Amino acid sequence: MVALGMQRYRDAVYGDAMNETALRDEICELGRSIFERGLTHGSTGNISARCDGGWLLTPTGSNLGRLDPARLAKLDWQGKPISGDQPSKEAFLHLAMYQERERNQAVVHLHATHSVAVSVLEEIDPADVLPPLTAYYVMRIGSLPLVPYFAPGDMQLAQAVRGFAGKHHALLLANHGPVVAGTGLAAAADAIEELEATARLYLLLQGRRVRALTPEQVADIRRRYPAG
Repeated sequence: MVALGMQRYRDAVYGDAMNETALRDEICELGRSIFERGLTHGSTGNISARCDGGWLLTPTGSNLGRLDPARLAKLDWQGKPISGDQPSKEAFLHLAMYQERERNQAVVHLHATHSVAVSVLEEIDPADVLPPLTAYYVMRIGSLPLVPYFAPGDMQLAQAVRGFAGKHHALLLANHGPVVAGTGLAAAADAIEELEATARLYLLLQGRRVRALTPEQVADIRRRYPAG
């Protein structure tokens, strides 16, 4: 309650400028955490969030572990840059998610190792890639469709994402990686980390008999905790 009261006080005193400044810091803190824990590597992955007058996105070629809040790209809702460095070439992925999911406030896209590994397997179900191994996967992801492969930067990928994003807040791009939208940065990050952890479990259990959650158990969890 104290933290919430302080946030309301800062909102009232400083307004949108304070909110955007805090949001820029939050994006950079999340990027550093993701990078330091090995959930992405090199200059892969990108993070975005809605803000007053548009949305913020990590710049092209940036390392998530070394982001500068002042250099984050700010774009309008046509995808045109407003300020900051040149946005990621995968900006259209984020824009497609926002346009199809107006209630979501943040998007995280990673090239996380285990998720990418699953995305290249031949035997996966493209309608729902991973089995419901845990309750938390069902709570945070629900179902996970596989988006067909298109080269990075190809606008056909954006159209393919649009075809799934209306019904799914989490997608797995074939031979590429996961993209997840959430009600905020924390929610999007929690969901994509749960996806990566489940992908790792799935790979560890290959060749062994698995007791996944039953359809009845999945339905019960979804009633209690709607995903996305």
